[in-house]
Amino acid sequence: MNRYLPLLGIAVLALLLAGCAAPELRDTTLMQDDSLISQEPCGAPCWRGITPGETDWRDALTIVEDDADLRDLQIEQVEESDAVVAAFKGGESDQPCCQLLSRTGEQVDVIFLRIAPTTSLGDVIETWGEPTYAVGSPFSDGQAIMNLIFPDVPMVVIAFVAGESASVSASSEIIGVWYMTREDMDLLVGTTPLHFWDGYDTFQAYGTEEGTFDTTPSITLTPTADAASEGG
Repeated sequence: MNRYLPLLGIAVLALLLAGCAAPELRDTTLMQDDSLISQEPCGAPCWRGITPGETDWRDALTIVEDDADLRDLQIEQVEESDAVVAAFKGGESDQPCCQLLSRTGEQVDVIFLRIAPTTSLGDVIETWGEPTYAVGSPFSDGQAIMNLIFPDVPMVVIAFVAGESASVSASSEIIGVWYMTREDMDLLVGTTPLHFWDGYDTFQAYGTEEGTFDTTPSITLTPTADAASEGG
């Protein structure tokens, strides 16, 4: 398994892993979670007492199991890897909303949440300031997402955009968020072409057209020793 995924596909991949091949991104049956704004019971990148890079994996699973708002915890070992993923449900949805990832099974490295669209991008910026980077990810007809990168937190906030011809604005609804370690954020920024955030604009302004990015990858990932040995 690749340790790091390109940002352009990372949110889409998580949505697919959530259990539906082409979900409605603005899903009101998902859990209503305003902790990104309220910072209760803890502030990002902590979520419900779980912090990437700090919280023990077993402790995190216990927190999920003991939370009355969460259910149906499923744990899966990633093939040919030490990595393990825990998926669970929240709200009224029958599909998993959320995932925890550990690359070693010892501590939480990544938290991914799909949430009901009850928080706006304007709320996020008022609370956390403006993102440093932004980049769009096409999804389906009439649906796209804007990845908003906050390296100092570190987190990636996912805003809904009504298709590739639409714009991102203060009223754009937040449908997901990634919390990660600072190491992972540094690598994500260093390996992904990105646009500098330049205020509310069209999806196309932050799109994936080649040659339009403000940054270029500064880090080249190489196979791990284990992967190299497996390859021959």
